[in-house]
Amino acid sequence: MRLIRESGGMIRSSQAIRAGIHSRTLCQLREEGLLELVSRGIHRLVDQAPISNPDLVTVAMRVPKAVVCLISALAFHELTTQVPHVVYIALKKGAEPPRLEYPPISVHRFSSASLNAGIEEHLLDGVKVKIYSPEKTLADVFKFRHKIGMDVVIEAMKLYKTRKKIKLGELLKCAEICRIEKVMHPYLEAMM
Repeated sequence: MRLIRESGGMIRSSQAIRAGIHSRTLCQLREEGLLELVSRGIHRLVDQAPISNPDLVTVAMRVPKAVVCLISALAFHELTTQVPHVVYIALKKGAEPPRLEYPPISVHRFSSASLNAGIEEHLLDGVKVKIYSPEKTLADVFKFRHKIGMDVVIEAMKLYKTRKKIKLGELLKCAEICRIEKVMHPYLEAMM
């Protein structure tokens, strides 16, 4: 129990086994009502405060190389009124697809340069979650505008202008990395 508390109240089965906790012990703690199963292989102490972002935390623990992107990142940064029905994640091209039953995910493959640009780490419920910065997210939604809809992109730009401090240099850098400078340029001019 001490080890699980030190891990922020949540632990992966693989972490527990590496620390010398047998899988039967985890089962016994669940049967006693001290642990709950959040997702396959992720256990959480029952006496912990409710998880504020259960989907993002679960994905971060189950797919540690993933970065939260697109509409999920827009929602996290409060740049959309859309409610994501899946967790949008970015993975490197050629990475093995994650095996995750719940929450539902939408996987998008990024080049190495695009994948590693603009990552912020946020501590949610004691778990480090990688989420793209607002500027990188805006560049990404422009890049995927045909899949997510131009209305979502326009709304995100308007909310960015009113809710965030505009970082034009960072926006232009992210647009260059995502190779969509020419597409974004007229919208950035109108925003200014």
